[in-house]
Amino acid sequence: MFIDTAKVEIKAGKGGNGAVSFRHEIYIPKGGPDGGTGGRGGDVVFEASKDENTLLSFRYSPLLYAKDGGNGSGQNSTGKSGEDLVVKVPVGTLVRRLDTDEILADLTADGEQAIIAHGGDGGFGNAHFKSSTRQAPKFAELGEKGEEFTAEIELRLLADVGLLGLPNAGKSTFLSVVSSAKPEIADYPFTTLIPNLGVATIDDFDILIADIPGLIEGASDGKGLGDAFLRHVERTAVLLHLVDVYSDDAGAAYQTIRTELKKHSEPLSLKPEIVALTKTEGVDQDIINMQMSSILAINPDTKVYAISSAAHAGLTEVLRALKEVIEQSEKENISPGSVHIGDRVSQPVVTGELASPRRNSGVSSVDDSGEIPVIKLDASHKNENSDWSIEKSDDKFIVTGAKIEKFARRTNFDNWESLNRLRDIMKKLGIRAELTRLGAEPTSVIEIGGQEFTLVEQ
Repeated sequence: MFIDTAKVEIKAGKGGNGAVSFRHEIYIPKGGPDGGTGGRGGDVVFEASKDENTLLSFRYSPLLYAKDGGNGSGQNSTGKSGEDLVVKVPVGTLVRRLDTDEILADLTADGEQAIIAHGGDGGFGNAHFKSSTRQAPKFAELGEKGEEFTAEIELRLLADVGLLGLPNAGKSTFLSVVSSAKPEIADYPFTTLIPNLGVATIDDFDILIADIPGLIEGASDGKGLGDAFLRHVERTAVLLHLVDVYSDDAGAAYQTIRTELKKHSEPLSLKPEIVALTKTEGVDQDIINMQMSSILAINPDTKVYAISSAAHAGLTEVLRALKEVIEQSEKENISPGSVHIGDRVSQPVVTGELASPRRNSGVSSVDDSGEIPVIKLDASHKNENSDWSIEKSDDKFIVTGAKIEKFARRTNFDNWESLNRLRDIMKKLGIRAELTRLGAEPTSVIEIGGQEFTLVEQ
């Protein structure tokens, strides 16, 4: 079964918690803290593979969860990092996050990887917070949650040529004759129900051709099958329109396809194209010329050929014309990291973050070392670098900002020492001073990252 779309729940691993531990060894009366850092959660990584050709497996296994990181322990032992979940997908897979509509990855080369969801950092153990003024810290950080969201996966075939035409225009017959592909062929419309791929060779040059179900008028509004598969010809270098020579008006048939392409995607309608009149065996030349003129009246710049797949007539000329367009496209778009097809190279589209060695666990603690940044405030209660901002809502103050929210996520709000550390960080970042300027009292409720606490310990 050919499945080219799927929805999956993606969840990266949670970071392990840091440990609160002290050395308890004979003859060492003041061993000090030795709690280790939690391990980092595993990432969810997608890898393109030429051995995959459908998204069917995601229909039965829509949950993609990476492993959590292990908790830290005594003797400065760091928790085990969570194992990455590496998911094999077909070459040409596009991953989109549904809640933001952000394209996370577009994998167009065999072996190409992209991190779809990052695992959470592990929390520091209490050994990390030891200093000359804090010799016995009794707190540690919590591990962060990994990224979690719903994603939509689309498969878009990678091909040089996209075959287009009305139902029964001869697309499958053409593909079966010029390549070794064996699509279903019959004398009724809509024999092609799924996209088919074939490789045609002309002058030692391989051309990868994608055939999709026939389009009909109104396809862009959901009629017929072809519009659901037009994504599979969006990456092609050239479109080959096949028009039945027995059409009442070849120009009208050609215009129908052009209209549906434009409704689906403006860039798709602007791709280079070649038109071929099919089934011309035994047809009077005057009729062929009339149908060609009808097409040229719609688009004078296009090239029109007369072919017969059954009689193997005109196929070599069409394939050579396709070859010229493909070669020109490669000269204009070639770059490092392209996809190899035979001895040639096609241009990939790379989006998102490539998979890379794991990042260092945790973040530097601004309350333990480093210079305190100089904070300047404006009327919107943001500092100059937009690291954080404050909004007053009803009887509480909501603080937002990537850095301070990260510290809040790693804070154990059930531990007063851990919570006071967060208050210290707010003070050093200038947040507390701004809260006071805005009228916050010691008992005022502060919210950071969905967690609430008072400005001063009660």
